[in-house]
Amino acid sequence: MNPMVDGWMGDDWFHNGAFRQQMMPYVYEQEATRGSGVKWWTSHFDDYDMFMEAGSAGELGRRRGLEQLGFWRKILAHPTYDAFWRDQAVDRVLAAQPLAVPVMVVHSLWDQEDIYGAIAVYKALEAKDRNNDKVFLVIGPWHHGQEIADGSALGALRFGSDTALYFRREILRPFLDRHLKDGGSKSDVPPVAAFETGTNTWRRLPAWPAGCASGCTVRATPLYLVAGLRASFTAPKSGDAAFSEYVSDPTKPVPFRARPIQPVGYSTGMTWSQWLVDDQREASGRPDVATFVSDVLGAPVKISGQPEANLVASTSGTDSDWVVKLIDLYPDEVVPNPALGGYQLMVSADIFRGRYRESLETPKAIAPDQALLYRFALPTANHVFLPGHRIMVQVQSSWFPLYDRNPQTFVPSIFWAKPGDYRRAVQRIYHTRAQASFVELPLVTTP
Repeated sequence: MNPMVDGWMGDDWFHNGAFRQQMMPYVYEQEATRGSGVKWWTSHFDDYDMFMEAGSAGELGRRRGLEQLGFWRKILAHPTYDAFWRDQAVDRVLAAQPLAVPVMVVHSLWDQEDIYGAIAVYKALEAKDRNNDKVFLVIGPWHHGQEIADGSALGALRFGSDTALYFRREILRPFLDRHLKDGGSKSDVPPVAAFETGTNTWRRLPAWPAGCASGCTVRATPLYLVAGLRASFTAPKSGDAAFSEYVSDPTKPVPFRARPIQPVGYSTGMTWSQWLVDDQREASGRPDVATFVSDVLGAPVKISGQPEANLVASTSGTDSDWVVKLIDLYPDEVVPNPALGGYQLMVSADIFRGRYRESLETPKAIAPDQALLYRFALPTANHVFLPGHRIMVQVQSSWFPLYDRNPQTFVPSIFWAKPGDYRRAVQRIYHTRAQASFVELPLVTTP
């Protein structure tokens, strides 16, 4: 359930090379004493202020004594996707082993800690399941670990039933009874049980991503970012504006959620577990976030699988981060749940550190003011954008303080970037026929 599989590609420690610095207290609390009794301390109410004052993750670690801890030293020594990270990636390990026993993999669509791992493990194992009877996948509308708690809601979202209880009673228990009890009866658990957000419906599927039980296809379909900050399934037109731009200032990074920002944690009153379903209006109103919006949908749009960001972009700096967020923009009035009026719900989102555009192991400075292609996968989605809604895409260059700031000038290690390295940069998103930017959606279609 919600496994930590690859700490560099998309789980606890990095996402596509960007360091998840808000996880630093976890390193400290796990290693500082045998009993995890020493807690991280802070003199700031808002984590945004704490990380800004320190300057860089490396400097904050130095001030807090983390360099005494072995794992922190490993993180500092291995900022790239080298053998240290590759060789311990669980999906790679499993891919090299035979499939000997039945396996159930559980993935949470809004897993705020390990959103990469479960799907990566499923992909590694599914190729070995020749009879489609040993590898099972469950996809639920949960945060990290919510499948063992109440699954009727997450943040402002209401699912119409306790989805976690359904999972435990109707999927997990029959699976365990079948495979762990002597003489267990054959279970009716499908190869894939996937909760469809938007319609709040469980789907029984033969594989992932199948889109439906039968009679449909999943087709990679570009949702273009076009002139006028619009999103469209129609390619850019000749003569339209060539690009949209914003200024990214690392001295004023975009908060990943509304301030004050709480630390990572699960104590009473803490909301870390629900940040992936936070309303994104906090970001869309900022001048350093490019927000592209579709027309109002006249028919449902269903996606099943991993969207992929395809940005043709330039920066006036020599390094840059790119954050792409696929968002369901609700209508202004939502009768069953007024709290969702105009809500901007992240369906899938991730970050990519530009220095790794050509190689994940060997970082390279970006040529300033050159339009370059940045292609990276976004987390798995199983969602229906309903009629009356719109599809939104936000592009920005910081997601702070969850991720460390990119100084936007190339330095050997961002962990040790100096104050003078952090500089403003002009970021351009291109949207011409020859240089089209889009999010490739795994669109489900029926004849």
